[in-house]
This record gives sequence, C-alpha cells and structure tokens, in this order.
Amino acid sequence: MGPLHGVKIIEIAGLGPAPMGAMLLADLGAEVVRIERKPSVNGQPTADLFDPKIDILNRSRRVVALDLKKPQAIAAALRLIAGADVLVEGFRPGVMERLGLGPEVCLAGNPRLVYARMTGWGQTGTLANAAGHDINYLSLSGALHAIGEPGRKPVVPLNLVADCGGGAMLLAVGVLAALVEARSSGHGQVVDAAMSDGSAVLMSMMYTLKAMGQWTQERGSNLIDGGAHFYDTYRCRDGKWLAVGAIEPQFYALLLEKACIANPTFGAQWDRQQWPALKEELVAVFATKTRDEWCALLEGSDACVTPVLDMDEAPSHPHNRSRNTFIEVDGITQPAPAPRFSRSILDAPKAPTPGADGGPVLCDWGFSTDEIAALRADGAL
Repeated sequence: MGPLHGVKIIEIAGLGPAPMGAMLLADLGAEVVRIERKPSVNGQPTADLFDPKIDILNRSRRVVALDLKKPQAIAAALRLIAGADVLVEGFRPGVMERLGLGPEVCLAGNPRLVYARMTGWGQTGTLANAAGHDINYLSLSGALHAIGEPGRKPVVPLNLVADCGGGAMLLAVGVLAALVEARSSGHGQVVDAAMSDGSAVLMSMMYTLKAMGQWTQERGSNLIDGGAHFYDTYRCRDGKWLAVGAIEPQFYALLLEKACIANPTFGAQWDRQQWPALKEELVAVFATKTRDEWCALLEGSDACVTPVLDMDEAPSHPHNRSRNTFIEVDGITQPAPAPRFSRSILDAPKAPTPGADGGPVLCDWGFSTDEIAALRADGAL
C-alpha cells in the first residue's frame, strides 16, 4: 500500500493539471473519488478532449457523476467533502463559489480540509480571471523566452513546464505540505497553486546563473540551453539523434576519448567564443555513425550520451524495462507511478472508469440505500 494510504481526496473533474495532480496522489495510495459533472458550453454538451476510457490522467480513481446544477447534488458533494482530507479543483476563481462549493462553505463543514485550487494565474492578481493555457503561463515566467535556438523563435516545450511541472507537481507538493501542517494544527487551509507561479519557481536555477552573470538573454547561447557544444543534441548518420550532456571536465574528456576527437581546440571546453565552431565539428563527427553505433560505443559510460527516443522506443529501452518505468494497464502503455519507496509498495494503477455507477462509492462513503435511490430518482446522481 502506498504512503498515502488512508488519505481521502475528492476531485472535482476538470481539465489541465488538476487531474494530473490528483493522479499523482492516487498513484501514491490516496483514495481519490472524482466527481464528474455534465460539461456544457452555452447549454450544449461538449465533446471530451480525451477519450475517457484511456485517459491515463484519470487512472486509479472511482467516479461519481453528479448534476451540480441540482441542490441535492450539491448537498451530496458537500457530504462527500465533509468526509475527505483533501479537495482538488481546477476552475477559474469564483466558479466553485458560484456552485456553492467554495472554501468557506467546505471548511465550515470540515475544518481540517485541505482545499487545493489549481489555476493558471492564481486566485488573485491582475490576470486572475483571464483565460490561458500552458504556453501563456510559461511566457510570463521568463521560461518560454529562454527555450530555443539562437535567432529563432521560442520553442514550445510541450506542456511539461507550466501544466505538469509548475502545475500538477507543485499542486501535489502543496497538498502534502498542507496535510502535514493540518495533522499538527488540526486546521485545514486553501492551497493556491498557480501555473504562472510554478513556472517561475522552476526557473530558479536560471535566475541564479543570470544573477552571477553566466546567463545571457539570447536563446541557445548558454550552458544548458543548447549553447554549449557539450550539452546539445546531434543528428546521426541514420537521421536519428543523440543527447550529449558531458558538462563535468572528466566526463567531457571521456567523450573526446571515446569519440576519437584529437583536435586540441576542444581542450578549451569553457571558452564560449569557441562553442559555435566546436559544435559544428561535433555535428560532423556524430554524422559518421548511426545512433545505435554511437550508443554501443558511448551509452552507459560517464560520457553522458544517450539516444533520443520516441514514444514508441522509450518503453522498450533496457534501462526503462529494468526499472519497469513503463507499464501496461488494460492494453494501454503508460508511465508507472513514481517515485519508489523502500517500504511502501505502490499498487498497480487501475484503468479509468468512465460512466462508473456512483452508487457503490456513495455507499462506501456513508450514504444509505434510500438516499442513493433518492438522488437517482431526482436526477442528481
């Protein structure tokens, strides 16, 4: 059983990083019940962005579908929240309050509740009520400007930085911190997790380098943004790619030795003026062999060279297979829960359960058979 076994979480279904944050907590053993509601735009049903039958972000949850426009459904939701340790929601500021499920109401019924709010811009601030997505939150943190090649436009790093790192991961950290505090104080609180804040926190190392005068504003000209010849990706003879990260002098020396590079100019590893020319030489060197030939020579050594794998290749890599980094759930290949623990063994994730009957869930959370039947009859469940 995971280290969060016994922690009970209510998740109000939404899009973005809130479901991923709830997934992380469920992976670690928390009991997460996801309250689904009828999605609509201007009164018309909306199509699911992801297929609910295979949406990995919704794994390991039980589902209760409530029509939150009905008072009976709100009452049922409040009753569930009263029995929970954590509530996770990911709507714009004010939405939960308008539903009658805001922090004031929920904490009144459950003073120990950790009320976790995931937004793009935060609960306050000049942009708090504006729409946005990962790319927008990322752009205000300085991160998006810093990613890309010299003289080229900023590169979108998927939605890994704002949604996943600055959003879901820091939401989970905030929840865990507030849970620890609640156990000592006896009082819950609101966790205001904003992707714009989280993106800025993830840039802490780069702001350190900037303050030291070791980071320039030009993309692709710095130590770890692809500017250095020893920290970049290189195309091989077969069109596939290698990632090279030989920063430390001893690792850099081993790279030169194993790649049979004898040019003495490479000895000036930290001469930034030489980086562009040395990079061009490495382009030519790595183009002489296939990716697999280079991996046979370099991978697993301290030269810090690895293949750039696509999403079909990654699950089959020997290292990933040796650690079961990827698993299969109901025929869907997906990342395994992380991190690992020495005593708390994580359960295998369970496939999403779209359209699940909420009756058994409500029964487990203390609702009587008659109460569940009444909710069904009213259309609230």
